[in-house]
Amino acid sequence: MAARPLVSVFSLSGDKAGETPLPAVMTAPLRPDIVQFVHTNMNKNNRQAYAVSIRAGKQVSASSWGTGRAVARIPRVGGGGTSRSGQGAFGNMCRGGRMFAPTKTWRKWHRKINTTQKQYAVASALAASAVPALVMARGHVVDEVPEVPLVVDTSLEATKKTSVAKDVLAAVGALDDVEKAGDSKKIRAGKGKMRNRRYTMRRGPLIIYKSNDGVEQAFRNLPGVELCCVDRLNLLQLAPGGHMGRFCVWSQAAFEALDTIYGEEGKRIPTSSMANADLARLINSDEIQSVVNPAKSTIPLYTVKANPLKSMSALEKLDAFAANKRRMAQQAGADRAKSKEAVLKKKRAARTAKKAFNAQGKKFIAQAAAQGDVCADGFTVE
Repeated sequence: MAARPLVSVFSLSGDKAGETPLPAVMTAPLRPDIVQFVHTNMNKNNRQAYAVSIRAGKQVSASSWGTGRAVARIPRVGGGGTSRSGQGAFGNMCRGGRMFAPTKTWRKWHRKINTTQKQYAVASALAASAVPALVMARGHVVDEVPEVPLVVDTSLEATKKTSVAKDVLAAVGALDDVEKAGDSKKIRAGKGKMRNRRYTMRRGPLIIYKSNDGVEQAFRNLPGVELCCVDRLNLLQLAPGGHMGRFCVWSQAAFEALDTIYGEEGKRIPTSSMANADLARLINSDEIQSVVNPAKSTIPLYTVKANPLKSMSALEKLDAFAANKRRMAQQAGADRAKSKEAVLKKKRAARTAKKAFNAQGKKFIAQAAAQGDVCADGFTVE
């Protein structure tokens, strides 16, 4: 295996006490999608079943009135003398009725997860804990931490007093994250405060040890601090909320044990599908550009396909009979247009002659009616 970077080992007083090689699992690919998927399913495995009572909303004697009474056929409470009698019951739309689809305890609460996916997610979360940018992006205060991943001498596992544990964290710059977690303690919003979940608090450092010689009792009372044995690494602790980048404080023995847990004799270390994920850089590299075909600058010209619904020649190629039929239809239309003009001309001529005849008759009537008054010049009676 190629040489890996060296990680500093710090004493309980905060001084550099040695170096140790970075475990191979810390070079695993970062897969937030797998971590999120596995975390979501693992987090469902500690749920307790709940359901409403099977008798809820049905502890009343009720029956439908049937049809013919101009009311809904919902079951109604029997009896009389009280406002409850005659009210609807049982239905989810009724006051005091059962809920829709009452919850059952035999719901599918737990989830099975592929072992390979779980191992991949844990390895990816371990690798993310060695990236300072991801640790800071997750919200941990590591400004005074000399190095990430933070490895402390194995004597850390023999710490038995919380006061000593607090001094150790202060010496290596990790106490700021503990105080941040302690200051974040708030009363939970919602009904969880009445269900033994009264307070919420941010996560602090994760102390990972090889053997418990008192370290559990020393660190467990610090706010936000969690402990985990390196043989039982848990994704719910390495990536709380499904977000990679947990700030981990390793004992040297636990850190060096990763090479035996992961590797040739242990669990398989996942590898990346691509050594370099920058695809644009790969395509534009000189090695690839020197062997690929040059870019085609000319755009091939294609003849425009004629539409047979509009072009007679295109239709002729597809169906000569249909083209001939359309041609005859067009000719018939043209003939109708010509005959229509002749008919209109004949009708207009007849109408003009009729108007002239009518005008002549009106003129005659007017002349015949204009005879004057018989007494206009006077008359004499003999």
